[in-house]
Amino acid sequence: MNYVLPFSKIRIEDVPLVGGKTASLGELLSIGLPVPDGFAVTAEAYKLFVKQNKIDDDIRRIIRDTDVKKLKELKKAGGSIRSLIKKSSFPPELEKQILESYRRLGSRFVAVRSSATAEDLPDASFAGEQESYLNVDEKHLLSRIKDCFASLFTDRAISYREDKKFDHFRVYLSVAVEKQVFSKASGVMFTLDPDSGHRNFIVINSSYGLGDYIVQGRVTPDEFWVFKKSGKLVEKRLGDKKVMEIRSIFGVKQKKISTGMQKTFSISDREAEELANYGRKIEKHYGRAMDIEWAKDDRLYIIQARPETIHNAKKTFYEEFRLKEKGTLLAEGAAVGRKIASGHVNIIRNVRDMGRFSKGEVLVTTSTDPDWEPIMKIASGIITEEGGRTSHAAIVSRELGIPAVVGVSGATKKLHGSVTIDCSSEKGRIWKGALKYERRQHDIKKMPNARTKIYVNIGEPDEALDASLLPVDGVGLAREEFIISSSIGEHPLEMIKQGRERIFIDALASGVAKIAASFYPRPVVIRFSDFKTNEYRNLKGGESYEPTESNPMIGWRGASRYISSYEPAFRLELKAMKKCERLGLDNIRLMVPFCRTLDEADRTLAIIKSEKIIADIGVMAEIPANVILAKEFSKRFKFFSIGSNDLTQLILGIDRDNTMLAKEFDERNDAVRKMISSLIKEAHKSRRAVGICGDAPSTFPEFTEFLVKNKIDSVSVTPDVAVNTRLLVAKAEKAK
Repeated sequence: MNYVLPFSKIRIEDVPLVGGKTASLGELLSIGLPVPDGFAVTAEAYKLFVKQNKIDDDIRRIIRDTDVKKLKELKKAGGSIRSLIKKSSFPPELEKQILESYRRLGSRFVAVRSSATAEDLPDASFAGEQESYLNVDEKHLLSRIKDCFASLFTDRAISYREDKKFDHFRVYLSVAVEKQVFSKASGVMFTLDPDSGHRNFIVINSSYGLGDYIVQGRVTPDEFWVFKKSGKLVEKRLGDKKVMEIRSIFGVKQKKISTGMQKTFSISDREAEELANYGRKIEKHYGRAMDIEWAKDDRLYIIQARPETIHNAKKTFYEEFRLKEKGTLLAEGAAVGRKIASGHVNIIRNVRDMGRFSKGEVLVTTSTDPDWEPIMKIASGIITEEGGRTSHAAIVSRELGIPAVVGVSGATKKLHGSVTIDCSSEKGRIWKGALKYERRQHDIKKMPNARTKIYVNIGEPDEALDASLLPVDGVGLAREEFIISSSIGEHPLEMIKQGRERIFIDALASGVAKIAASFYPRPVVIRFSDFKTNEYRNLKGGESYEPTESNPMIGWRGASRYISSYEPAFRLELKAMKKCERLGLDNIRLMVPFCRTLDEADRTLAIIKSEKIIADIGVMAEIPANVILAKEFSKRFKFFSIGSNDLTQLILGIDRDNTMLAKEFDERNDAVRKMISSLIKEAHKSRRAVGICGDAPSTFPEFTEFLVKNKIDSVSVTPDVAVNTRLLVAKAEKAK
């Protein structure tokens, strides 16, 4: 009997024979993907090994007599079984087949990787439950294969099978032996966002050297976000990579990463897009979201692909967690999951101290590996000092359904007492004390349809990912100034003076692309920058370019800027939007704010046209002139968006920042309502859509009824009130 099979003869249906990991490698090789060649020591070989050494009865007895929920008993049982296997010998025929296959492979050094027959399944990843070994030569090959056999009974694997209700004696161990890739860089790739489940992105984690340190959480890797439709990179974030794992004479060792390398991305943009292309092919072949491992020496290789286990099932509801009170922020890191939980901090620095951990506590540690799983599954939340969103702590937290914050510098020193873990957005926050929070479930199927489009307003690009999962029709307002102030922080004219235009363009394009890709193919309205002079002065270098105005609110802003000495900076904004178009984001619509006159409109549009922008251009309706001359503005712009705050202040003559007049500031005033009604009628005559940005529709039900009655085309609100707004609008439409 052949107990060893080359990858070339293995396909995905061979999972019972070679396990999920190796079956997938053979399948990927068969469709032309770059997989390091190798062979599988099959599950039949494992069965033969156990049978010939007559250890099956002993293993069954040990398991039968052990209460695996008791950590001490589990540890003793696992150690005893592994010892039995490691002391056993290979049957001569099996040993011969393994060594002959190794020599035919023609690679002195190989990776020896466990591949269990219950592993990489759609609903159970078994991530890290068994062992793998790198940089193995012929002398150590057989003993490492035996170590892999023994790892079928690691403490964590026994515990995991019990939790998942898998029969210990119907799971077998195969071993993949493949050519060693001595990685210059390596990492993990998901064909969706692993936390929100968003399917428009491929998310790649990367670090220098061999790949174990990413999963172990020893480094916070670089992260790349690729827009799946076009395969183009839209965002990247530099990680915290102080060490890497490299080959030693036999095995692996740790090496410090130089300061220069730490500040450099571990793979190029082109390589990230090449990896994403492989990811798209793999997802298409399997017809589901995938979790993929890769490595790079002189070229890129795929070294593992398995089904993503958390988000593959299509959800019929949207779940929100929201804090109901404010607190003291203690620390921040990367959020894993989209939940909130609280509990008492228990700092465990070494796995040997797991016995000190109690159910419901918050586990705080440096990093985790599979040996930590017995206490991870009873924690209310997890905080680690090291690691990224594809570390072991992150992977297991998602599968367990508990929130985690990873990459929290100094967590084991500064956290104590009760804390609240807030993972309700992309940034994970840790608050002092047990804060009150709420959990809302929205049944997507029960969301009413509405003629009026419900859009959301987006500030920071990081908000877009989660907001896009709401039952909304797109983005009605995304302000460029949020991206400029948070991601750039410098005055664009000063950056031009320094020859740093490309930095501005790339940063702005990245933020806009993240929003547009999150909502794709739904429309996303991006408003050109609308800083006031006092706000521009606060940007680095802004003092040299900004006058001092007594009332900036009605001063040098919007379109009047674009056609003035600020024009070179406006052209940077346009070049950023053009870059987004080249990324395949054809759902972007652009909007000009505070356009006072038709001359301003014509000159602004001429500049936009000169940069070869193809997106539809709209205008904010926030000045009475926009309403009075709606017919003329309609000839120039494709749509209107009512800025109710500015429109109200200019109709009523109230500075909206004046607290003394705050009681008089009300968009429900009859004068404002008449203006809005007039705009909608005139714009519709010219076949132009009209929307409104602001919370008035969700705050005042009667205002919503007024807008619906006047046939407004869309309402755009902040994400937290989007669901309620849809319900209000649907009710108003029905009443009408």
